[in-house]
Amino acid sequence: MIEPVELGNFFTVFFSAAMVIMTGAFYALLFAYSRMAGKPGLMPAAYVSYLGLVVSVLTLANAANLFNDGFWTFIVGLMLVGYLVVPHIIWHLCVGTHAEDHADGIA
Repeated sequence: MIEPVELGNFFTVFFSAAMVIMTGAFYALLFAYSRMAGKPGLMPAAYVSYLGLVVSVLTLANAANLFNDGFWTFIVGLMLVGYLVVPHIIWHLCVGTHAEDHADGIA
């Protein structure tokens, strides 16, 4: 069973959870804008945002005592890998789905 968050870690949990949301949003926005606008120079900024996401998630998991249980450690790792890989998969899916529309002259 997971131990509840200690009162001393409440601010850390609150702040790191907010940073998970912000850095995840920056990663998604920079990734999508880099691909859509054809600006590959923005992709390193997206990956820096992802690194911020990793730090925030690890801080949150540590403060919330999620590393005390192997199941939650697995879930945290799976989430981090998924958030890195899934945008690439979705991008290729979208390009493949809409390639036929552009080949037919449909905008």
